[in-house]
Amino acid sequence: MTKPLLPLPIDEVIPAFCHAIGQNSSLVLQAPPGAGKTTRIPPTLSRLLGDASGQVMMVQPRRLAARTAAYRIAEENEWELGREVGYQVRFERKGDHKSRIMVVTEGVLLRKLQADPCLSGIAAVVLDEFHERRLDTDLLLGMIRRVQQTVRPELKLIVMSATLDAEPIANFLQPSTLITSQGRSFPVEIRYTKSPERGEWLELLARTTLHAVDKHPGDMLVFLPGVGEIHRLEQILARQLDRADFDILPLYADLSIEQQDRALNASRKRKLVLATNVAETSITIDGIVTVIDSGLARVLRHDAEVGLDKLQLEPISQASSTQRAGRAGRTAPGICYRIWDEVAHRTRPLFTTPEVQAIDLASAVLQLICWGERDVLEFPWFEKPRVEAVAQAIRLLESLGAVQQGSITSLGEQMAALPVHPRLARMLVESQVLGGMHQAALAAAILSERDPFNRRFARGSGDGRKPPTRHGVRSNCDLMDRIEALEEYRRSGREEFDVGTLNPSAAKQVFRAADQLERQCHVGTKAISDPTATGSEWLGPALLAAFPDRLAKRRDAGKARGLMVGGRGVRISEESNVQDAELFLCLVVSGDYQGDSQVRIASAVRPEWLIGPSITENEELFFHPSQEQVVARKRRYWSDLLLHETPTAASDKEAVADLLYQSAVPAFDRLFPKEDEGVGGLVSRIRCLRRWMPELEIPEFDTERLKEILHNLCFGRRSFAELKSAPWREMIEAELAPEQNQALQKHAPERIVLPKGHRAKIVYEEDKPPVLAARIQDFFGWKDTPRIAAGRVRLQLHLLAPSQRCQQITEDLASFWENTYETVRKELKRRYPKHSWPEDPRKVDPSDLGGPGGKSRS
Repeated sequence: MTKPLLPLPIDEVIPAFCHAIGQNSSLVLQAPPGAGKTTRIPPTLSRLLGDASGQVMMVQPRRLAARTAAYRIAEENEWELGREVGYQVRFERKGDHKSRIMVVTEGVLLRKLQADPCLSGIAAVVLDEFHERRLDTDLLLGMIRRVQQTVRPELKLIVMSATLDAEPIANFLQPSTLITSQGRSFPVEIRYTKSPERGEWLELLARTTLHAVDKHPGDMLVFLPGVGEIHRLEQILARQLDRADFDILPLYADLSIEQQDRALNASRKRKLVLATNVAETSITIDGIVTVIDSGLARVLRHDAEVGLDKLQLEPISQASSTQRAGRAGRTAPGICYRIWDEVAHRTRPLFTTPEVQAIDLASAVLQLICWGERDVLEFPWFEKPRVEAVAQAIRLLESLGAVQQGSITSLGEQMAALPVHPRLARMLVESQVLGGMHQAALAAAILSERDPFNRRFARGSGDGRKPPTRHGVRSNCDLMDRIEALEEYRRSGREEFDVGTLNPSAAKQVFRAADQLERQCHVGTKAISDPTATGSEWLGPALLAAFPDRLAKRRDAGKARGLMVGGRGVRISEESNVQDAELFLCLVVSGDYQGDSQVRIASAVRPEWLIGPSITENEELFFHPSQEQVVARKRRYWSDLLLHETPTAASDKEAVADLLYQSAVPAFDRLFPKEDEGVGGLVSRIRCLRRWMPELEIPEFDTERLKEILHNLCFGRRSFAELKSAPWREMIEAELAPEQNQALQKHAPERIVLPKGHRAKIVYEEDKPPVLAARIQDFFGWKDTPRIAAGRVRLQLHLLAPSQRCQQITEDLASFWENTYETVRKELKRRYPKHSWPEDPRKVDPSDLGGPGGKSRS
């Protein structure tokens, strides 16, 4: 006989739920923590839909929550775990396709979608704890929505959330129904403490916990950010409390099932449960009446130092702190101590930042492209990611060889099957070929988990302490040094190494992650290894494959400074033992030091490793500013990082001409030979004649047209010096039609023949009359001012004394002879008595002057 179920708040909305799910394929259920939605909804769905329709799959964001939910569903329904209900998490499975309900983590369902995009055999998908806004949950929501809208309209999708605002997701899933369960809870008194100084929060948390133990009866739940803090608090409490009266029980994802059950189930002793945020909403612990909240959590964020997503310590949001406090009011009035003050509480964000806006999107984009999405931005995102974040992810995947022209490659398919960031997946795939999978898994774990070694002092730390002396230690790979230190610790227990002091707790987590990765990678691929190769000889190429955008080249031999792909200046820190390599990978890059970023963990790179599409060789031209000429170099690049260059002869003359022109334009005023009479004077004559005789349709020789001539002159030349001596006059004259050139010589002559036969230069300037300067005697025999431009323009005559000083300026020579000459004559005769000063120069016979007179001729 089946025992009756304990009533839960969610039961009140079960009838409405059953009705709504019969009307629409999508439904949103909002219910506070402890309402019972996790254990009651999947069995209700299974009974409603029937076994023949397919399996109900519920997705939990955490492994612990998935296992616990499956156990409790089995217990409530008197089912056998692994038969009617099962669960599957990373590297652990109970149940199969025959189970009516499977509780899985996000990664399990993502891999199933890749293998079976139609989700055959699945009748309904339940996304639990959607309010946590994990990237994989957002990804699953969009993928299942795509399946519903294309091939499986009957597939049921239920989104469950503990947030108070479920309207946005309900609107996204239209047509859908929103059902809200109010739940039942008792009042919880909130008590704030003084915000601790940085680094002292754990001590304050311990004191507050011991104080609460003395003041309040019943079980307690303490929220901590991670496993290391749980163990440290456990040690403090164990020294202060009598174990005969208390059970101090840790609770986190990687505990054994037996240890997890001890924390979750009732105890004869008073329980103090020390938990990570897995206890925030995903699971329920009966009997808790007091909560001590550190206010901290480790959340996934993009770590720019290593180019990966890593767990970072952050203050939790106000919404998360409310959910944690609610754990104390499940069965009776409770109390919650917060290890921060009330003012600081108001400055915390209202909600947790969605991961889609906070972490690297490379993994998600890889999954989508592998799934067949051609345009990631057109994917049905609940909250669209930033366009630049998607573009950056695609660029990275292309550089890793996972994506080519928007499509997945065979290498990308292998990478997508591994549950790690694409960088690390690329390294692991490469290691399957090169050998050393065990150490590659350790390398991936070191880079993705918390650094197990305490950092040595960095240069410029400002605390007056000097970095430890390495006694001449040099290395090819700081990461291999850490791998070898970890392996030595595992063999001997030694904790002091050149790379730093090892943290056993962090090391344990690294080993756990590495073991899981190594098991995942052993999928039948036989590694090809060289037994004589050292670790760095295979690890180096694998790291280069994973971090192609982190290659750097030392700027000067023996110096610590270098330049990384992308143009970022770097400096090898004194923490690193890779001090001699010309080429190196910047695996961990921290804050700037004197303008350069510090490389804390580096790996030397051999030139022969640099192969593939990232390597290019080009003949490049550039303008040498001091030589003022175009020079050519043969350059070898890794992406945009210059590796090597040698001088070469330029083969592309058009490219040389274009570059010379681009460099010459800003210096045009200096290069154009305007002082050259044959060039500058020619342009002035053309411009004047164009204004005087527009019917000739002479082109406008403005600066832009002269720059076009400059561009033509650049072909076949490569320096400013050659441009200055180029045939400017011939090029300018070539711009005129033959009849225009003839008109120029006739109507704007460069010189004019004077009565004595001398050829005198005419000076042309725009917007001014043309000027003819000569001695007064040279004009004897002319009766009037000569004209040009078909008689339209008089010359302006500058009449000079024998000393070449201007004596008179006139445009009316006849008037000068008539009215002014006599006065000028007297003065000139007195000053220059040896010269002839006739009384009437107009009557002087030109033949007496030794040449033709009275005519203007060029």
